[in-house]
Amino acid sequence: MAATEQRLSTTVLVIGTGGAGLRASVELAEAGVDVLAVGKRPKNDAHTSLAAGGINAALATMDPEDSWQQHAADTLKESYLLGDPRTTEIVTRGAARGIDDLERYGMTFAREQDGRISQRFFGAHTFRRTAFAGDYTGLEIQRTLVRRAEQLRIPVLEVVYITRILTHEGAVFGAYGFDLRDGTRYRVHADAVILAAGGHTRIWRRTSSRRDENTGDSFRLAVEAGARLRDPELVQFHPSGIIEPENAAGTLVSEAARGEGGVLRNALGERYMSRYDPERMELSTRDRVALASYTEIKEGRGTEKGGVWLDVSHLPRQTVMDRLPRVYQTLLDLQMLDITRDPIEVAPTAHYSMGGVWVRPEDHSTDVRGLYAIGEASSGLHGANRLGGNSLVELLVYGRITGRAAAAYSESLSAQPRSAAAVAEARAEVDGLLAADGPENVRALQRAVRNTMSEHAGVVRDEEGLRTGLAELAAIEKRMEDVGVHPDIAGFQDLAHAFDLEAAVLAARATLEAALERRETRGCHNRSDYPDMNEELRVNLVWSPATGITRESIPPVPEEIASLMEEVSTDGKLQE
Repeated sequence: MAATEQRLSTTVLVIGTGGAGLRASVELAEAGVDVLAVGKRPKNDAHTSLAAGGINAALATMDPEDSWQQHAADTLKESYLLGDPRTTEIVTRGAARGIDDLERYGMTFAREQDGRISQRFFGAHTFRRTAFAGDYTGLEIQRTLVRRAEQLRIPVLEVVYITRILTHEGAVFGAYGFDLRDGTRYRVHADAVILAAGGHTRIWRRTSSRRDENTGDSFRLAVEAGARLRDPELVQFHPSGIIEPENAAGTLVSEAARGEGGVLRNALGERYMSRYDPERMELSTRDRVALASYTEIKEGRGTEKGGVWLDVSHLPRQTVMDRLPRVYQTLLDLQMLDITRDPIEVAPTAHYSMGGVWVRPEDHSTDVRGLYAIGEASSGLHGANRLGGNSLVELLVYGRITGRAAAAYSESLSAQPRSAAAVAEARAEVDGLLAADGPENVRALQRAVRNTMSEHAGVVRDEEGLRTGLAELAAIEKRMEDVGVHPDIAGFQDLAHAFDLEAAVLAARATLEAALERRETRGCHNRSDYPDMNEELRVNLVWSPATGITRESIPPVPEEIASLMEEVSTDGKLQE
């Protein structure tokens, strides 16, 4: 029997229902523009809800001398000068308005006794500019945006997997997908498409992303539509992801654990940060702590299970309960571990895609007319190291800007050509996978990709390892020709896994090839065979299957920002 196929039509289609997608949808709905949001997860459970630390804006509520220019200077310095100065200016100038918008939607921020929004230090910030709501800032933002979307009656299709962005002669006209529960197909016609489906950190073995999110969907959808990727090799590794249980490997232990006085020890009991950053110790930068832990494990001083110990048991029990309640509860739930008595076994974990789809700084448009990318799917702001607290404000600023840009693009169209051939191709792609009955298991191949990336493109890379990784990836691609896809009574998750695998392989290839090209050590990108920064590589690496890697120059930093890019004091701050 032929699959049921529903046809829907909207002015702007938003793919992804996390903070970025919902913020764009709200902007469109408030402007009276027809919008449809589609997500493969329930909207209340989007990845944004996991963000704990806070959201940056130079509100100057705590430090009156703060300014958007100083925020921009801190951001560009921390990016190791790979961030785009125009993107940075747009985000830092628009940050305060992003906070205002959330307040207008009803979000509650932590406040001082006199009513000012509280702001705290995150690492590498000159001033206190991180606003927060407990250690649930991302969750509170997600709840606020969901509530606002419901007030505006924005239609949201949940648990629907988008398999292809539909294009004709270099312009989008919609997307194709299926319902994960019953396999119902969706053909959505739209004038513009906003891609907000996350990054690619799930292609590593240990990751802070949950199963079936951040598998590189955005990268695959954009590239197959004709877009390019920028700096896919620049991936931030968080120092403290748990090791067990396997289905939760990589789940974060908040850096607040180190901020409150937690110490790191190797299997020999040594407090090893004294070897890597004797002044800041556990309060060093995220990339440096991750590298230190990786080195201890690699050189044989790690635990039997391949980790190190993070210990807060010396802290007063009440401090742990008051300041680290989420960490305490998580470890109790997952491991029956009481962190007030025993140390936590952790290892570096893939955490954030700082590269992503190539977009223009003004409106996050791509090479494909009518296609935009925002949030972790996009690139331009973070360079080689993300400033903690910047990701949440980025999605607010560009959600608003891109929503307006997509509406204006739609308004400018005199007609929208569609392609029956493009629809037929998208339909055939799904049909082909459903008919696949080979011996290869999709999940096993996904695991093979994660093993390859963890072994050869983790915290530290080198030429030999990256080339070995590419060879292993080619072998996995060959095995993919013989996959079997078997939907069952529980739904069509196996079909989604097959598309996730295709996305993972594309993202892995882009990452490995770009990491090979970046023959230097800069920020999160550590090349043991090229330990120094190379000024000639102060460029963005842009990748597509058609062109491979090309180098793109970065505009100069405006003087009003460059003059503020001084070394930031780290006294008393947790480096994020």
